[in-house]
Amino acid sequence: MQPSREIDALVPIVYEELRRIAHRQLAARDGHGTLQTTGLVHEAYLKLVDQSRAQFVDRAHFLAVASLAMRHVLVDRARARVASKRGGERRPITLDEQRIAADDQADALLQLHDALNELAQLDLRLAQVVEYRFFGGLTDEEIAAALGVTIRTVQRDWTKARVLLRRALSS
Repeated sequence: MQPSREIDALVPIVYEELRRIAHRQLAARDGHGTLQTTGLVHEAYLKLVDQSRAQFVDRAHFLAVASLAMRHVLVDRARARVASKRGGERRPITLDEQRIAADDQADALLQLHDALNELAQLDLRLAQVVEYRFFGGLTDEEIAAALGVTIRTVQRDWTKARVLLRRALSS
């Protein structure tokens, strides 16, 4: 099956899951932004279709890649928003709330994006665990399946990653 056809076949099956992930990402906005759940799902879908060599092992892997696509959509929109506003008040990020407002906290999202990129250079798996959990809302079980590790490893990685990200974000 060609990758775009593979995605076309998977999306109807996991569409509601993608909407749940997108809704979680946008929930903190309280309706103040311009991007809606369906829009985020569709923009992420366009990014997924654009990946001509993507092959998905299973549902968890697809959702992990979809989480990454949504992260990129949100980061791109945040960059555009910051570029249009230039300035603004920075707000602290908490990794415990599991969501971030794309329009209201553009600076915070970009800080997190940069910190995740730094973490990925240090330990790619730690960054993936944060990305899948924070941006995708995947469970420990789904993350473990996507990464091919145990649930306990995911839990340890999440703890370690949060400590490293807090340090990076506070400096």
